Amino acid sequence: MAIQRKHTMYDSTIIDADPGTVWAVVRDALRVVSIVSGPAAQDVHWVGDGSAERVPSLYNFTLAFSGGLVQQEVSGRDEVERAQSYRSIEPTMGVQRYLGAIRVREITNDPHRSFFDWTRELTIAEDADTEVVETIIAMMAKQTDAIRDFFAQR
Repeated sequence: MAIQRKHTMYDSTIIDADPGTVWAVVRDALRVVSIVSGPAAQDVHWVGDGSAERVPSLYNFTLAFSGGLVQQEVSGRDEVERAQSYRSIEPTMGVQRYLGAIRVREITNDPHRSFFDWTRELTIAEDADTEVVETIIAMMAKQTDAIRDFFAQR
């Protein structure tokens, strides 16, 4: 049996928008995918009766660089804590399992700004194409900055 490898990422940033404004955008997984991936993610859509208002909700998108289908689910949400969790539904392009969580917190001494953090854990198949996995990880490493920059442009 192949041994699975884990890759954990934690990124955070300060966003120049109040927590309510940030949360209203990032609680919608499709908007997050569009913001952080731009043209790299195609055919971003809810599956079945999924929606930003329903938890759990399935959503899919295709990675343009490889044509790989990504199937994920918003698996949990806490509106009070402004936190949301995600998980992969099916393995894709060498990523056996994906777990992610975002959180938006207020900055006590600056109510017009927010603290945003994103935690991700990927289990990578032993036989994964390392170039593809490295491309995915490199894309993910820039995603928190993309969220920050989205609000900076508003």
